[in-house]
Parts: sequence; C-alpha cells; structure tokens
Amino acid sequence: MAKLVFGMNLSLDGYVDHEKFAPGPKLFRHWIEHVRDLAGSVYGRRMYEIMRYFDEDDPGWDAERRDFAAAWRRQPKWVVSRSLKSVGPNTTLVSGDIEAAIRGLKARLAGEIAVSGPDLARSLTDLGLIDEYRLYFHPVVLGRGTPFFAGSRPRLRLVASDLIDEDTIRLTYIPA
Repeated sequence: MAKLVFGMNLSLDGYVDHEKFAPGPKLFRHWIEHVRDLAGSVYGRRMYEIMRYFDEDDPGWDAERRDFAAAWRRQPKWVVSRSLKSVGPNTTLVSGDIEAAIRGLKARLAGEIAVSGPDLARSLTDLGLIDEYRLYFHPVVLGRGTPFFAGSRPRLRLVASDLIDEDTIRLTYIPA
C-alpha cells in the first residue's frame, strides 16, 4: 500500500510561493532524488500547470534542471481538476470521485505518492488520506500568500527533523 505525502518548500511564517524563494543547489538535488524515487504524484490544477514547464526541454537548462525534468516526466501523474479537459504525457485526469480515485491509487501502488498543491492537500486532509506532511522551512518571511495548510489544521505528531542544506530544515509529521 502506498503512502500519500504532502511536502513543499515554505516560508518561516507558513506560506508557499515558488516565485519568492527558490531551492539552492543541494536542496534542488534533494528534490530530484525525491521525485526519482516516487511511485507517482497527485497534482492540483494550479501546481500541475506550474510543473508542466518540465514537459518540454529548454535549451537554457543546466544539468540539474534536465535531471529534474527527466525524473518528472518518467513518473506517473494524476491531476485532480474539474476544469481541465486534457493533460500531458504520462498523466491521468481525475475529475470524478476524488476520494475513490486516491484510495484506489494508495491500494494499487507501493512506495510514496507525492501530493502537490495546498488546496488539493486540504481536500485530501479533510478525507483523512494524507499519511505524512513534510514542511521544508526556508529563512524567509513572506507575511502573506498561499498557506501550506490551506484549510483546517490537522492534529499532527512530529516524527523527524532533518537539516537538508545550510538554510533549509525539513520537519516531518504524521496525523496524531
């Protein structure tokens, strides 16, 4: 049975914003390895549209971006959306019963399935489907934006803390 994991980079005050801060080289390498090891990823529409950037090669990419794109393209992806009509390669659109679809993925696959997007994570948290939360804190205070926890705050228990690079700590929680 697969484990559903929601993890993202966030500011010290709890906001996610890929345009306000970016991972350094060591953290980016961590994300490449993480994506390479996944059984798949479940995306909300907005995060999927951001990540589709990696569907097409960009001649300006460095080796790390090419590695990330290759890992991202290889993994199966599911996009939860009622507004999208089509999705890219190696991707399945989920527009019906989200709970049944995600429970089916968890039962059918082994390993980790990443959840990408705070709004999707809120829905899956409300359904009791997320097994683990990984918060990658950066030394940035944004003051506003999209919160990591977009809805009610689940009761959590800390199970690990890891220094990922010189500026980023990962806190790992499971539902309490």
